[in-house]
Amino acid sequence: MEQKLKIAVFIDFDNIEIGVKSTLHREFDVAAVLDALKERGEIVTKFAYANWGRQESATRALSEHAVQMVQRDPSPRGDKNGADINLALDALEMAFTHDHINAFAIVSGDSDFIALVNKLKQYDKRIYVVGGRAFTSTILQKNCHEFIAYESVIDDRPRERHDRQQHQDRQQDRQERPPQQPQQQPQQHQQHQQPRPQQHNKRVALDLAQAMPLVERALGVLERREVRPQLGLLKSTMLQLDSTFNEKAYGASSFTDFVERLQKADYVEVTGGEGRYMIRLKGGAAPEKPGAKPEEAIPLLRDILELHRMEIDNGAHADEVLDWVKQERPDFEPRTYGFQEFGELLNFAQDKGLVRNQADEERGMIVYLGAEFHPPAPPPEPEAALPEEDEYVDEPQPLVPGQPTATGEIPIPELPPKVQRRPRAPRQKREGADGNKKRPSRTRKKP
Repeated sequence: MEQKLKIAVFIDFDNIEIGVKSTLHREFDVAAVLDALKERGEIVTKFAYANWGRQESATRALSEHAVQMVQRDPSPRGDKNGADINLALDALEMAFTHDHINAFAIVSGDSDFIALVNKLKQYDKRIYVVGGRAFTSTILQKNCHEFIAYESVIDDRPRERHDRQQHQDRQQDRQERPPQQPQQQPQQHQQHQQPRPQQHNKRVALDLAQAMPLVERALGVLERREVRPQLGLLKSTMLQLDSTFNEKAYGASSFTDFVERLQKADYVEVTGGEGRYMIRLKGGAAPEKPGAKPEEAIPLLRDILELHRMEIDNGAHADEVLDWVKQERPDFEPRTYGFQEFGELLNFAQDKGLVRNQADEERGMIVYLGAEFHPPAPPPEPEAALPEEDEYVDEPQPLVPGQPTATGEIPIPELPPKVQRRPRAPRQKREGADGNKKRPSRTRKKP
C-alpha cells in the first residue's frame, strides 16, 4: 500500500513572484500551486517568506488560503540570502521535530536550495519543487523527486481575471481623469482608447516521439524488476529517471491521456481496462527521436553571443537574443532541442555558465554574458622570497649563569679545568759525621 503523503509547503515568494512576472507576464497564483500539490497528498502546513511591506497586494490571497506569512527583514546590504536561510532552517527544524511530515514542497526557482533538497532527501523525505521552467535552475529540477512546472498548473481562468481587473483599472483611471474637449485631436483620442495587444507566450506542445526514450528506459527498468508495467507504476518510474517529466508538456491533460496519445501514434501497445492499463513498446523498439539533444543548442547560442558580445555585455532582453538567433538560423525552433520556450533554453545555458539571467519585474528576462565569457581572475602569484641577507636567523640564546633559559633550566657554570703540575725533584742533603743529612751551606764569596 502506497504511503499517504503529508506535505509541508515552503514558498520563496519574492523569487517565484518576480520569476512569473518576468517570464509569463502574469501574477503569481498561489491557489493553482496548492491545487496541484493537493493532487499528490495532504497539505498540513504552508509558509511564505518575503518582505511583506512591499507585497501588500498579495497578502490577501495568501491569507485566504491560510498561508503563514513570515516577514523577511532585508539586510543593510540589500541581499536576499536572509529569506533563503530562514526557509532552510525552518524546513530542517520541521523535518527533525515532525515525523509525520514525509514530503516537502519548495516553491522557488533558486538553485541555492539544492543543499536543502539533498539534506531532506537524506532524511527520507519526498521533495517537490514548483517553479517556472524558464527561471528554475535545471540542477534543482533534476535533483528533486518531482518537478512541477508552474506553466502546467495554470489555466486561462486566472489570466481572464487578471485581464478583467486590468480593464477595470483602466476604466477607473479614465473616469478619474479630467474631461477633454472632444474636438481636440479626436483621432489620437480614439487611438488611445484602443487596448494594446498583449503578447502572451504561446506554448507549443512537444512531439510525442521526444518522450519515447524515457518511456523505453522506464519500461526496461520494470521488465528487469519483473514488474507488470501498469499505468501508475510507469509514471512513477519515469519520474525516478527524470524528475522534470510532465505529460502536459506534450499536450496531454493527464498521464492516461498521454498514454492514449502514444497508442494512437502507434508507439506503444495498451491492454487492459481503464485504471488497469498495461503498456509495452510497439514492435519492441522505440522510434528514433526527431531533433537534437538540449546540449546541442549550446554551440549555436555560444556563436550568437560571441557575435553580439559588445551588445549583450551590458544586458539584452531575451526576445532580442531570440531575434539574433533567428537572423542566423531562420528555421530555429526551441522545441527541436526539447524546450517549449526560448527562456527554457536560456535557463539551461545559465547552468552551463554560458549566460547569466536576471529577472526584472518591469523589463522581463535580461540576459548577460556568463562565467564562460568572464572567467574569474587567476589567483595572485606568490611573493618572491627575500634575499638571504635579509632573512632572520634565530640565533641561540646566550647562556647566563644563574638565569633561566627558554626551557626553564638554570645553566650550571662549568669550572675551568685543573692544571696538573709536575712533581718537584727532592732536594739532595749532605750527610754529616753523625750520618744526618745536612743542607749545603751557602757561602758568600768575598770580594
